[in-house]
Order: sequence, then structure tokens, then C-alpha cells
Amino acid sequence: MRLTEIAQTWIAEVLEEGDIAVDATLGNGFDALFLAQRIGENGHLFGFDVQAQAISSSHDLLKSEPCQQSLLHIGHEQMKEYIPSSYHQNIKAIMFNLGWLPNSDKSIITTPETTLSALSQSLELLAPNGRLSVMVYPGHHGGDDESKQVMHWLEQTCSNRQDLTYNAVILPNRPTAPILLQVNKSNCRELP
Repeated sequence: MRLTEIAQTWIAEVLEEGDIAVDATLGNGFDALFLAQRIGENGHLFGFDVQAQAISSSHDLLKSEPCQQSLLHIGHEQMKEYIPSSYHQNIKAIMFNLGWLPNSDKSIITTPETTLSALSQSLELLAPNGRLSVMVYPGHHGGDDESKQVMHWLEQTCSNRQDLTYNAVILPNRPTAPILLQVNKSNCRELP
């Protein structure tokens, strides 16, 4: 099973018809399509990407999906500002697939600064029992540094909060292979 399939299977365990979901890095739209199919016509999908090509590809892929869709041509670090406050702490799933848009300009990549900001916002936006998946790519230019910073930040953040659990799915004997990071937010509230 590919890591992207593992991520989707894990997210599917909590995502239901009518839920709110976020694809923080639209890319070609495959995670967005998966999320849209899970949340159905009563759900709302938010998607973010800095490349117009990603918005266009995702829009084309999603045109027959009945859920409400807000595909935004902005960076994921602005998600909290663009997702209505009534949805804050009500989002059941947020997916990140970092790196670059396949078959495009490989100099346009996600960066640790914007990604860490977006991840911090994601934890605020997630509902109790919501899930966050993050695919990092240590094997490409810029991806190694981003992967290390994201993993370090998640480990520290999750170890300081009772309402978060963290898991990394790493392929054995492949140091430059993608890594799937999974964060579950429980019903347990963080202690003051």
C-alpha cells in the first residue's frame, strides 16, 4: 500500500458525510477528491495552493462532486483567516502533501516557515477527534530541511499537549522516501 493510500484510509476512519475537511496543498487534487467523496453533498471542502495550475486541476477533478467547495489560490499559512470562524474547531480532517506540484516548476516548493504556521493553525482548527495527515519528502531539494523541521515541531508540540497523539509511518531501508506523519486530536482538552 502506498503512503498516500495509508493516509486516506486513516483519515476515512473519522470522516463522514456532512463533515468539514481541508486539503492544505491541493496539488493535482487527488486528496481533495478523496475528501470531497467522503464528505458528500452536505460537507464543505476547503483547498489551498499558491499555484493557479493546482487550483485549475483540482477544480476540474472536483466539478462533479456535490459538496460545497472553496478552492483558494493562497498559501496554506493563511487558512485560519480564510476559513470562517464558525468552522474553527469543527474540521474533521486536514491533509498536507508537501513538496512541489507534480509535473510543474520544481523551484516552487513548500517551505518550513509557511508549513509550520499552517500546521499550528491546523491544530487550532481541528475538531475533537479530528485528524491531521502530513506527507513530507526528505528526498528532494528543500524537502530534507522541511521534513526535519516539521517532524521536530510535531514531536515537541504533541509531547506538550494531552489532546494530541503523533505517529510517523516510515518505509524501512529507504532514508529519502516520503514519510507520513499522523496527528490525532482527542476529546481530552489541554490542561491550563
